[in-house]
Amino acid sequence: MKFSNVISPLSMIWMAIWTAFRPTLCAIIESPSLLLSPKRLSRISFYHLWTGRGDETFEMNNEVKARLITTHARGVVLDVGAGMGHTSQFLPKNKVTKYVALEPNALMHSYIRKIARESGYTEEEGTLVILSCGAEAYETISHSLGGDHKVDTIVSILAFCSIPQAEKTLEHLVDKILKPGGEFLFREHVAHKRSDVRFWQSVWTPLWTRFFDGCKLNCPTDVYIKRLPFWQPFPEVDANGERTGIWEEESHTMADEEIMFQQVGRFVKREA
Repeated sequence: MKFSNVISPLSMIWMAIWTAFRPTLCAIIESPSLLLSPKRLSRISFYHLWTGRGDETFEMNNEVKARLITTHARGVVLDVGAGMGHTSQFLPKNKVTKYVALEPNALMHSYIRKIARESGYTEEEGTLVILSCGAEAYETISHSLGGDHKVDTIVSILAFCSIPQAEKTLEHLVDKILKPGGEFLFREHVAHKRSDVRFWQSVWTPLWTRFFDGCKLNCPTDVYIKRLPFWQPFPEVDANGERTGIWEEESHTMADEEIMFQQVGRFVKREA
């Protein structure tokens, strides 16, 4: 690998420090007990990072997200790791009846309400639901939505890299929460297929997780998704000319030495 690619995460880590350090330090000064709660401190830091850089970050690759989400999202949409709620901006209002934002960091919820409202989804009208549990709490999700198999579309944008026991969580969400015939849409950075790049992803991950709220650069989320036993058999292009399965972003090919290697995918759950 080129040295510039090996050290590429440094610029993102420096950006995180520059953006979040001062407000996080102020929070510690105001409440020193935060030092005894690493998880709370991590969420405060990530909140300041995301509110400082979230709009800029989410605007990247908007064409990819529009083709994936706007084209295929329908019915009740569960947004895993909703962040500030930017996914709502891509939801087609004529096809999506409810936006369910799953975001355990409660500091983000006011932003979700604001951005979702601008996109036409509100709690007052019953078209917006905000859940503060993690994706692994599938029983809580099911109860909040009125039972199993109430979701038509699951969307995951750079989320499962931060979820503990990602493979088990994926299995439960697709099995218990997604309706038969429902779709799973994702854009995730994943473990690279090249062993040399994957080595450096593993080297950087312990430090990276501390600045990005548990995010793991070497999480093989695409592998976990593809081997779930719930999917319909799929061609690379379906009868309507739409892609299914997993593919690489145009800007991320397997030949690249990109440590934040990303893949996009669409899977349809088989009918019961």
